[in-house]
Amino acid sequence: MAGTMKFDLVSPERRLASAEATEVMIPGADGDMTAMEGHAPVILSLRPGILRVSGPEGTAEYALTGGFAEVTASSATVLAEQAVPRAELTAAFVDSMIAGARETAQGATGAARDAADRLLADLEALRATAA
Repeated sequence: MAGTMKFDLVSPERRLASAEATEVMIPGADGDMTAMEGHAPVILSLRPGILRVSGPEGTAEYALTGGFAEVTASSATVLAEQAVPRAELTAAFVDSMIAGARETAQGATGAARDAADRLLADLEALRATAA
């Protein structure tokens, strides 16, 4: 069996998880990654998506809207802008974020427009997973 690492997920509102994990699948802004015990240290920006945590007690999923993650050889800490357990993700929650992203994209140009379009696409993909 693979070794475990300490996993923590926090948002400004609350701590959502603190557990031992065998792997943490993270929706990174520059691509998804899986962190496991012994991983090289890294800090990464997050994109909207689903965070999956597997451990001795099973798998849990959380919907994130962005944030940062710090991974070390013995831990993974996710600081989310907003996060909810996937079971609590609703279409209305994502729709409100999509509306704001569309408004931002309409007024943006150049690189800012590209970033806004990417955020909008990520939110629409997250919307497809909402109940």
